[in-house]
Amino acid sequence: MKRSAWRYLWTARDIRRKLLITLGILVIYRLAAHVPVPGANRAAIAALMGGGSAQSTLLSIMDMLSGGTVSNFSVLAMGVYPYITAQIILQLLVPVVPQLQARMEEDPREGQKWMEKWTYILAVPMAALQAIGQIRIFGSFAGQPIIDNFGFGSLSMALSSFAIVASMTAGTMFAIWLGELISEFGIRNQGLSLLIFAGIVSNIPRNFAQMLNPQAFPDNPAKRWWVLVALIVITILIIFAIVYVQQGQRNVPVMYPGRRVGNRMSMPVKGTLPLRVNMAGMIPIIFAQSLLTFPAIIAGFFVSSQIAWVANLATGFTSVFGGGSNWYWIMYFLMVVGFTFFYTDVLFAQQNYGENLKRSGARIPGVTPGPPTQRYLTKVLRRITLPGAVFLGFVAITPFIIGLALGLGSNTNVLLVSSSGLLIVVGVVRDVFYNINAELKLHGYDDSLLVR
Repeated sequence: MKRSAWRYLWTARDIRRKLLITLGILVIYRLAAHVPVPGANRAAIAALMGGGSAQSTLLSIMDMLSGGTVSNFSVLAMGVYPYITAQIILQLLVPVVPQLQARMEEDPREGQKWMEKWTYILAVPMAALQAIGQIRIFGSFAGQPIIDNFGFGSLSMALSSFAIVASMTAGTMFAIWLGELISEFGIRNQGLSLLIFAGIVSNIPRNFAQMLNPQAFPDNPAKRWWVLVALIVITILIIFAIVYVQQGQRNVPVMYPGRRVGNRMSMPVKGTLPLRVNMAGMIPIIFAQSLLTFPAIIAGFFVSSQIAWVANLATGFTSVFGGGSNWYWIMYFLMVVGFTFFYTDVLFAQQNYGENLKRSGARIPGVTPGPPTQRYLTKVLRRITLPGAVFLGFVAITPFIIGLALGLGSNTNVLLVSSSGLLIVVGVVRDVFYNINAELKLHGYDDSLLVR
């Protein structure tokens, strides 16, 4: 009888130790997420996030990415997002700067080490600038200072402001360090993802409580029960669809050269090169949502202008890009599809499969090695990226569609976990599952073991 190797998950000493270390670090991270920035006006932030404007939409994105720390305005309010931003910037610079591309192609292993080092270095100023930007922008959104006497106009204010920025920057680097500890001593290569995952999952009980609150539907309090059941069913269906699409891939046939064994040459080996339907993950959703909310944020500064046409134009921008109009969701869908193609092309160009296959002596049947192979693979990838990009666009506008279907109007905060959060949660769970399964097989606990 075939029995699963997962029954050894807790009895295997090394794997149990890694799981306990991972859980312990996640507990430390969640405790640190409740340490507030000194002098923060958390009541003003709570009122701002519940406003339902474009500003509150942007804050909800940041709160989701930081694991719920923005609503607390803790020292971890930026989470690991500055590190992710630095990583994306360097990834986009590699195909643009010839020197960087040459460095990555000469020695991929050393090039990867160089990328990791400069990602850490770039994350420090990014965190400091984002800390200053968060404090100032949140204050302008709320119409009152988020932190009193914050600024660099005088020596006393500069010292206290520097201490606040340093504490928030240190909080980000502390979160990155915890993620690296998980990747090194816990579940491999999953540290930063698990930190974001923990923050998203920790918000589920709060979302449940808000949905069960009778004041959520004051006209018909009993409506909350069937809405909650419908949302649970819809969430399960969305998770199933995400898993199905994320697992989709196109296996391109590849012929690898035979090896010489003594005086004999072995036959060429047939293999496949898997191309995923969605290589971009949730990055296109972040890009599109941030870019769409930017005009409304800028327009928010001119709504109360004394010049009539400026005020009317700003009001129009706020209504269109504020998340409450149909045009917003149409543009949101189109931008997610466009960014998916753009980011996938950038990532695939960096991997340069055509040159790498040529160096190893492998080739795709019927395709000339080198640049023609790269062009062929790019064409195939773009073709299979189309359904993945359209699916990602529909996932992005799922809250709007559900709000219309259930008669919730413009309330787009209807899911127990946001659509972007579901992409992260499903992706992290899938990667952790494969990681633990590989660890079990590495330690000899193979699920193909037959037990009589």
